[in-house]
Amino acid sequence: MAVRRLGQILIDLGFIDEHQLEVVLEEQRQQPGEQLGKIAEEMGLITDEQLAQALAEQFNLQVVHLADAPLRPEVLDLVTEAMAQLYRVIPVHFEDNVLTVATAHPENLTVADELRTFLGYDIRMVVATDREIQQCLDRFYDSEAQSVESVIREIEEDEDLKKQIEALTAEGPIDLTSAEALADSAPVRKLLNMVLLLAIKDHASDIHFEPFEEEFRIRIKADGVLYEMVPPPRHLAFAITTRIKVMANLDIAERRLPQDGRIELSVGGHPVDLRVSVLPTLFGESVVMRVLDRSVVSLDLTKVGMDDQTLKAFREVISKPNGIVLVTGPTGSGKTTTLYSALSELNRIEDKLITTEDPVEYDIDGIVQIPIDPEIGNTFAH
Repeated sequence: MAVRRLGQILIDLGFIDEHQLEVVLEEQRQQPGEQLGKIAEEMGLITDEQLAQALAEQFNLQVVHLADAPLRPEVLDLVTEAMAQLYRVIPVHFEDNVLTVATAHPENLTVADELRTFLGYDIRMVVATDREIQQCLDRFYDSEAQSVESVIREIEEDEDLKKQIEALTAEGPIDLTSAEALADSAPVRKLLNMVLLLAIKDHASDIHFEPFEEEFRIRIKADGVLYEMVPPPRHLAFAITTRIKVMANLDIAERRLPQDGRIELSVGGHPVDLRVSVLPTLFGESVVMRVLDRSVVSLDLTKVGMDDQTLKAFREVISKPNGIVLVTGPTGSGKTTTLYSALSELNRIEDKLITTEDPVEYDIDGIVQIPIDPEIGNTFAH
């Protein structure tokens, strides 16, 4: 069954007439990609409640008034702050493994699928006004945090920043001074810092910045699942990538070769390391950040998930005076945590431990850790 057009629904509900719809459509043609309902609301032709009612009618969903809904803490806790902010959703009810979630954007059909995949519950969507969604985000998740969406909206309205980026991304050599100034600009710093903060709060293992021909995608990997953040404007790809390269002490003039670096942050008073990998692609540089949050990692063999028999056998192996232990597994499976936990267990005052690492991901007092640096000839072989 085809989805009815929102404009016709607004007419059928008596919110606007055909002439007003033509005016809105003409304005939409001047703003490619902007949603019709949002334009009609901004023009004062409909209220946010009327828009919510029309969207609910369009997608055959129920309207919920969040101010009257009994939002229980145990239900709100089912969706993390980062996910609520990124998807702009509010969990309102949970029963029989079905989580009812309020959204102001039911046209974003991937949200329910991604929540279902990430949370493991059946998802039932209902519609609320964007104003109510924002009020609940401020009240229940982080009253001081500004949403990624609102930061992106500010950046989209910054014409000076857009012109600055266009001048730098034009054909020809890069003005390094201008590129560094762009990377250090307040809007770019603000957006990137918010992305990093939300990812770290959500215990993400990886952050992906991916440029494509028509869009710039940011995805976060948490608990082995990738989910997409609100996409920033495509023209921000160069600025954000340059900012990351500056933070990681990489060569911002080099855009043809892969580069690897490292960023050290302090979040909430505890250190967080970010491993940065930059790769040139068809539409710009792609960046992957590996998040190493020391505050959430316990270097304790009893907490890495081994059963008693496996743990006993592993301890016997690492206690031997010679030999080799080969630890394998996919990304995020716990290889690094297992190895560092083993080192922590062997770290005794009567023994001297020396490691060669590429790179050193966790500093352990009492162990001599040697970082590998092929650029100066310091390799595993030499």
